[in-house]
Amino acid sequence: MSRWFTTMIATVSLLVVTCSSAWALKITFKDPKKDDKGPGKYTYPTHSSYKRGDFDITKVTIKTRGSNVEIRVRVRNRIRDVWKSKTWGGNGFSTQFAQLYIHTGKGKSWKNALPGMNVRFAKGWNKVVLLSPQGKTRLKQEINLKATQFKKGIIIPTITRSSGKDLIAIVPKSALGGLSKSWGFQVLMQSNEGYPNKADFLTRRVNEYNGKHRFGGGNDKTCDPHVIDMLAGKAKGKRSEKKAQYKLLSKYSCKGKGKHAIVHFVYRK
Repeated sequence: MSRWFTTMIATVSLLVVTCSSAWALKITFKDPKKDDKGPGKYTYPTHSSYKRGDFDITKVTIKTRGSNVEIRVRVRNRIRDVWKSKTWGGNGFSTQFAQLYIHTGKGKSWKNALPGMNVRFAKGWNKVVLLSPQGKTRLKQEINLKATQFKKGIIIPTITRSSGKDLIAIVPKSALGGLSKSWGFQVLMQSNEGYPNKADFLTRRVNEYNGKHRFGGGNDKTCDPHVIDMLAGKAKGKRSEKKAQYKLLSKYSCKGKGKHAIVHFVYRK
């Protein structure tokens, strides 16, 4: 009887694990290396805190874990905490700031990206997850100061951390409204700026010439996209996706009132 009971428990446990795995959803995107140049000509700041590859997205994974969704944004270099973020209430990394935009097709949507990114979406986004080194208190302050119109769509993860080359965020599924392969996704990579311009949401500006803590290759106005890397094409990591990114981000204008570049979602149906 004891042996039979033990065998039954083992069988049931195996079925639970198998079913849980079957129900888990995992969505993966890849991005080619060495395209962390925005529209193709951006240069990194000159300070040693920034190394070429720090903002170079190579892989994005979004998967369910029980009642949560885990988001991983991988970059080319091992992630460092050069500004000792724990001393200012941060999350264990310093320079990267990734924003995961999601088109669910449900509820309120916006076409403008968050302030300081200087891009618009062809389709409106419904949710954006912040993978920021800044703590929850600072993020909430910035939202209330600069992004109140987007407040209902902004998600601050319950946990944000880094491991190796990955930025990691844990978000309740309920905050996203679930997770579906029919949704569109886009990751815009920026740099965390602790002392941003009064209109920018913790983002680092791109100027005409790079400087100690400024990217170069752009424009001193706010017409150019302040996006260092993003997903493009079919997001399978092919070389052609570099050109697709450069082409999209190059389509902006600084004449008159200016015209921001239009970006698109990628899908994994």
